[in-house]
Amino acid sequence: MICCQCPRNCGAERGEGRSGGVCAMGWAPVVARAALHFWEEPPISGTKGSGAVFFSGCSLRCVFCQNSVISQEGYGKAVSVERLREIFRRLVDQGAHNINLVTATHFAHAVIEALEESVPVPVVWNCGGYESVETLRQLEGKVQIYLPDLKYLDRDRAKRYSAAPDYPEVATAAIREMVRQTGPCVFDENGVLLRGVIIRHLLLPGGVREAKAVMDWVAETFPPEKVRFSLMSQYVPLGRAAEYPEINRPLRKSEIRSAQEYMTSLGIAGYAQDAEAASRDYVPDFDLTGV
Repeated sequence: MICCQCPRNCGAERGEGRSGGVCAMGWAPVVARAALHFWEEPPISGTKGSGAVFFSGCSLRCVFCQNSVISQEGYGKAVSVERLREIFRRLVDQGAHNINLVTATHFAHAVIEALEESVPVPVVWNCGGYESVETLRQLEGKVQIYLPDLKYLDRDRAKRYSAAPDYPEVATAAIREMVRQTGPCVFDENGVLLRGVIIRHLLLPGGVREAKAVMDWVAETFPPEKVRFSLMSQYVPLGRAAEYPEINRPLRKSEIRSAQEYMTSLGIAGYAQDAEAASRDYVPDFDLTGV
């Protein structure tokens, strides 16, 4: 089948036994882990955990990806749509607050089919922000929570680190569509998110100016508390970061402090990680658990 699900619009011929495109995946969904996950933002993980399903492959090529073993090396196991439904049901039975679909963009066709049988908890679309508005519209009514990154507003950085110079305009358009679908954030009595959008930004070494630009865009685009913002300080040099000297180091405490103070000054509602979040210990074990 000719694929145009992501903004690459590469027209790759993906099918059974045939992989292609930037994502380098076939048509059947490939999953590397499906388990309760406690390391998302507090209203996603809650007290019982998020039912995270980690898909293999990715339409971005982020040189610093902490999940590169699955996003770029393709580790995982192909499953049927019915098996995907079974995975969702099992996570719900384990008490998951939600079904958290991590980097499922290139398998949107399978997710849409799997969700024809609705699940009794919210569905989270956890993505890099590089999404086609047309594909997102096919998810409307099936996804209640969007958890996109907004990695860059600078085209040069987007090209250098993710091979996607059009990322800024694509991601901002996608986020507007996500907010249109969900409306403002809605929480239950325990503070667990039921509906809405949380926009993430990973602070990179030397990236305070970029982080401030992203926060300015969020503050200028959406009314206070319509969305939530997550400033992430969990960066550690992984993937191919060693090939890029300017990001081949941990964050400085001064960088984290500067970005957090700017977030506070803007009055953006959301969450901020401390320096302790920067640890390889938070990278999940991609060992086919639950697959």
